[in-house]
Amino acid sequence: QVQLVESGGGLVQPGGSLRLSCAASGIIFSAYDMNWYRQAPGKQREFVAVITSGGSTNYADSVKGRFTISRDNSENTVDLQMNSLKPEDTAVYYCNADLRPTPFKYWGQGTQVTVSS
Repeated sequence: QVQLVESGGGLVQPGGSLRLSCAASGIIFSAYDMNWYRQAPGKQREFVAVITSGGSTNYADSVKGRFTISRDNSENTVDLQMNSLKPEDTAVYYCNADLRPTPFKYWGQGTQVTVSS
């Protein structure tokens, strides 16, 4: 049974930082590209960041220079360090495991991030 469990969300003031973590089980973690997506109220889910099975990273333009994605294949975890947070970063953040080019994709349940003074 595949499980992706996010943690680390919460309420933070503008300019603050949060670190999200996603713990995976039931998959060969090192083979998967790991993504973070987010969904704000009334908006579609959007891509935030990816770290491939080979360790390459890519970011949405809106978070470049502020967010950093990392993975630990020995612990089956992927983290998202979020700095200089803005109110527009407020969303539910989802962890995604993607075994490209196969159809195997899995999602976590999401963790709420709220940036507000």
